[in-house]
Amino acid sequence: MGKILIGTSGYSYDDWEGPFYPEGLARDERLSHYALFFPFVELNFSYYKMPQAHALRAMADRAAHSFLFSIKAHQSLTHEVGPAWRDDAELFVKAVDALAQRDRLASVIVQLPYRFHYTVENRVYLSELLKELGSFPTAVEFRNAQWLNERVYEELASRNVAFLAVDEPELPNLPRPEPRATAGFGYVRFHGRNKEAWWSGDNVSRYDYDYPEAELREWLPRIALMREKTDVLYVAFNNHARGRAVANARKLKELVELFG
Repeated sequence: MGKILIGTSGYSYDDWEGPFYPEGLARDERLSHYALFFPFVELNFSYYKMPQAHALRAMADRAAHSFLFSIKAHQSLTHEVGPAWRDDAELFVKAVDALAQRDRLASVIVQLPYRFHYTVENRVYLSELLKELGSFPTAVEFRNAQWLNERVYEELASRNVAFLAVDEPELPNLPRPEPRATAGFGYVRFHGRNKEAWWSGDNVSRYDYDYPEAELREWLPRIALMREKTDVLYVAFNNHARGRAVANARKLKELVELFG
């Protein structure tokens, strides 16, 4: 059975001061404090701003040598793809290699938008993008249920790319939880089940959700199944509002240790 690493999506949130960070803790000390409690973190800033190698090296220096980072692909590779996307991919790869060279890279996350439909054109693009990222462990998160089919799973497996399972609201055409293992590692992201704000909310209100224990328990059989088929399973909580991701990550860790 593979090991499980549980963390959160992002770490430097002002509203975590009090619920998680000590009052008055300097911003540049947040990562080292976070790393005392969690073994990995997802970096989200890289979606909005192209990462720089020196900045990623500096972040790695602020945490223990065993601490890992997942990093989200820049929006120019997933949401706002233009003619020069290969140039953007080259910049992204050069930066992320700073983590990979230090064995600090858990995964690149390719999060695709809902509007990225299962078409021939999009399948070809995704294939080419995965080739550009081929030197890194990579997980693909689909936001449209059209992609949840055997052909996609088989293609990901042939490339040793992880299918990223999600917990999110039960809404039409959104992917339902699917505990598939298509690579040597597995990946799960908890986004919350805030139906009312999913389509209309912003990056805070959309993920403003507190998982009750019963909903976390639903995942224990899925997690067990994915751990049986992978060497390591990454689980990240993205419901970051008001420090809920921290509380839910800790609770899931407790449940896994008790029943997993």
